[in-house]
Amino acid sequence: MPPTIHYPHISIEFCTACKWNLRAAWYAQELLSTFSTELGEVSMIPSSGGTFVVRLTENAESEEVIIWNRKDNNGFPDSKDLKRLIRDVLFPMRDLGHVDRHAKKDTSVEMAPATHNDVGTNATKEQLVKAAVATTEDLISDDGGDVCNDCNMP
Repeated sequence: MPPTIHYPHISIEFCTACKWNLRAAWYAQELLSTFSTELGEVSMIPSSGGTFVVRLTENAESEEVIIWNRKDNNGFPDSKDLKRLIRDVLFPMRDLGHVDRHAKKDTSVEMAPATHNDVGTNATKEQLVKAAVATTEDLISDDGGDVCNDCNMP
């Protein structure tokens, strides 16, 4: 019998050779603290090759969406940015409290795609994800110090 998956499901795939176990666990803890019972499940998937990918599946009928890919986004997200990305897909009208109130004031891009001029209230999940990722591109943080001993990828 296959294991039961609880939705919405978030998976964090991470490179064990890079020692990103604690980073993945910290992100999982941050997401569970913020969204608590609104999330069905957060899983950690050990991998290799410098992988760090956060995926979201809203329900059993929906396709998995990549919320963050370290290689594509050139680094790791701040926890507040990852929370915004997930909120924008699952709960676009939800206020994240201090995370929203202390958004970077020097950026000309709206922080919440649910209110972004280019994304209307009838936007698809894919449009919301694209807008959220585009919104967050300027906020990418990469400590630059982690190098995968297995693949030598930063």
